[in-house]
Amino acid sequence: MKLSFGMIFSIFLIIVFLAFAFYVIPKFLNLQENITIKKFIDDFQNDVDKMWKSAQGSQEVEYSLPTEIEEICFRNSELYFKPIGVGGDSDYTEIEHLDVTDGFCIESVYGKIKMTIKKDFDEVLVRIE
Repeated sequence: MKLSFGMIFSIFLIIVFLAFAFYVIPKFLNLQENITIKKFIDDFQNDVDKMWKSAQGSQEVEYSLPTEIEEICFRNSELYFKPIGVGGDSDYTEIEHLDVTDGFCIESVYGKIKMTIKKDFDEVLVRIE
């Protein structure tokens, strides 16, 4: 049974496209997770900055994260994700104007983090609960 050049070339192209798809799709999914993490960090820092600039206030906030992240934790004013290594480029991210207890963690429920950002008149830094 003879296969024409066109048929062989078509089979070759199908194999190339499938291999390319299997290579690219995981890259896009990883990129989406990194963007979600970066957006969380930027939004959280912006909310902390807004509260820090105000005289006092309390705001309940909710953020989305990839479901692989089980919880966010704080060490001094540094934020990190558990399990370690899931958070992208760096394990720790400095959050400015934040006063938090070492080892304080917030559990992620189905990729959602809820917390309250607070500041009172006599406080210089923002707290989270």
